[in-house]
Amino acid sequence: MIPCANPAAQYLASKAAIDAAVARVLERGWYVLGDEVRAFEAEFAAHVGVAHGVGVGNGTDAVLLALRALGVKQGDEVVTVAHTAVATVAAIELTGATPVLVDIDPVTFSIDPSKLEAVLGPRTKAIVAVHLYGHPADLDAILPIANAKGIPVVEDCAQAHGAAIRDRRVGSMGRIAAFSFYPTKNLGAIGDGGMVVTNDDALAASVREIREYGWRERYVSAVPGMNSRLDELQAAILRVKLRRLDADNDARRASAAAYTAGLADVGLVLPVERPGMRHVFHLYVVRSSRRDEIQRLAKAEGVGTLVHYPLPIHLQPAYAERLRGADRLPETERAALEVLSLPMFPELEADDVATVIRVIRAAVAGTRAAAEVEAR
Repeated sequence: MIPCANPAAQYLASKAAIDAAVARVLERGWYVLGDEVRAFEAEFAAHVGVAHGVGVGNGTDAVLLALRALGVKQGDEVVTVAHTAVATVAAIELTGATPVLVDIDPVTFSIDPSKLEAVLGPRTKAIVAVHLYGHPADLDAILPIANAKGIPVVEDCAQAHGAAIRDRRVGSMGRIAAFSFYPTKNLGAIGDGGMVVTNDDALAASVREIREYGWRERYVSAVPGMNSRLDELQAAILRVKLRRLDADNDARRASAAAYTAGLADVGLVLPVERPGMRHVFHLYVVRSSRRDEIQRLAKAEGVGTLVHYPLPIHLQPAYAERLRGADRLPETERAALEVLSLPMFPELEADDVATVIRVIRAAVAGTRAAAEVEAR
């Protein structure tokens, strides 16, 4: 089976360096918020192109802490999309604020800027722009709308480490940004981890306080806080992997280019890279109205695929009664019925890419033939 993701392969690609980093932490005997975390915070912030990085427990907490640092609280509204990992909306609700959902641009799967202004109101305290699948959201259009109304933009970069708009990496353009280091991410830990990044000194200081009980001095909480700390082992591992991130993203882009060339004529809707933007292909997502049958046939031939995401957040049982609202999200709902993620990770071999192409081409042809028979 060719898996859709393979985090173990990334460990094996840097095994000696990762094992040495882990041993260094274990021997040092300091395991939470020590030298490794401080070094990784500085290195990752420099990679993004911002002044501050604050390591936290996971990507959900990163969104939550970014919003809390901005002062988002109960009674406020935060605008985002329903076509995303549920973590984005869960983090908003953990602040006490109400998520307000806007439809997506069907090409980038991110906020449709033309739909944004209509959902902004006096209670809107932030916009969470999700850079989904590795392609940047259209910040060139989103930021002017937000800035005109004095609404801060939080970049959710959980799937877009290293993506860029012209010469600026995602995470450096909004007021504050959140990253996840879940193992399958472009930069993945061996466990959970996250980071908040910003150029704003005051926001960075606030996140540092909130992540550790609101402490300004140890054991004295100046503000209400929580426990969300990146541990030393994960930071040490991530420092090793960060050195490979650009090369790993180049490998993803090469596999994506091969997929695009090999599947260009089969009738699937393939991912695009908008002018001036750098897609880092956390996922290579195709679209088809016969998605489920293609997925079934691919699995039978040993090709693993996944659906990101099968049910929009506003239609999920936990949220349907509260978030659906009067307006439908037609592009969001259509995407959920059609999207399919093909295998994508840096260590994917050229032979495996060729196999995926062959299997997907055959699956599409098979579903087309079956549809023609049914239509007779």
